[in-house]
Amino acid sequence: MRNKPVKAKKHLGQHFLIDETIAHNIVKGLSSGYPVMEVGPGTGVLTKYLVNIKKQDEFSVSEIDRDSVAYLKEHFPSLKIIQESFLSLDLSNQFGSTKMNVIGNFPYNISSQILFHALDYKEHVNELVGMLQKEVCERIVASPSNKAYGILSVLIQAFYKAEYLFTVDEHVFDPPPRVKSGVIRLTRNEVTDLGCDPIVFKRVVKHTFNQRRKMLRKTVKPLLTKSVEPDEIPFSTKRPEDLSVQDFVVLTLFIEAN
Repeated sequence: MRNKPVKAKKHLGQHFLIDETIAHNIVKGLSSGYPVMEVGPGTGVLTKYLVNIKKQDEFSVSEIDRDSVAYLKEHFPSLKIIQESFLSLDLSNQFGSTKMNVIGNFPYNISSQILFHALDYKEHVNELVGMLQKEVCERIVASPSNKAYGILSVLIQAFYKAEYLFTVDEHVFDPPPRVKSGVIRLTRNEVTDLGCDPIVFKRVVKHTFNQRRKMLRKTVKPLLTKSVEPDEIPFSTKRPEDLSVQDFVVLTLFIEAN
């Protein structure tokens, strides 16, 4: 049996959740019955609840920390453990042809990368429930004309309904982080085609928000191949934070045509 506890590793961004009520509430955030992959289970605080509601072939975990893997193998001997970074996994066939859900207490240092990786597999990832830094959660669910609204908000909300579920205080972790955390749920919406080139859309969103205080009549100009009058640019006197997802689609179509 394992005598030494698993110690959180700073370089992996580990902060182990030690509050069972919160762990249970995170798992309850899953609203659909698809198979589940847990990202970075650590010592299994979420895992213990997931193994009770999922069949063996409907649940797996992705973990790269060798100490955590050894702990999980000892305490959950039938658990399918993928000893590989979630960021390198092909999510299109993890559970055959069926869709999947993703859950986890995500390391702060790669939380955005985890979200974008899931977004790359949006046709396969039906739902994501995750604990992240509170500030990042607020950005994801923010609405236009809100100072938290930005790149994450637009790119994720283009394909997912984003909900802020609850806030988690620092003292329920070992070691405690320096900031509060939040739990979000992303649920795939019905959009299958934005109506514009998704690569150009992403470039437009990133480019304009990198100069978020400037009006679009100034920031859009470098993206155009033709000479146009500033007033011809859609939403020319607005800033990117004022545009909805659909507005960005309109802007992208204009840029594609010019």
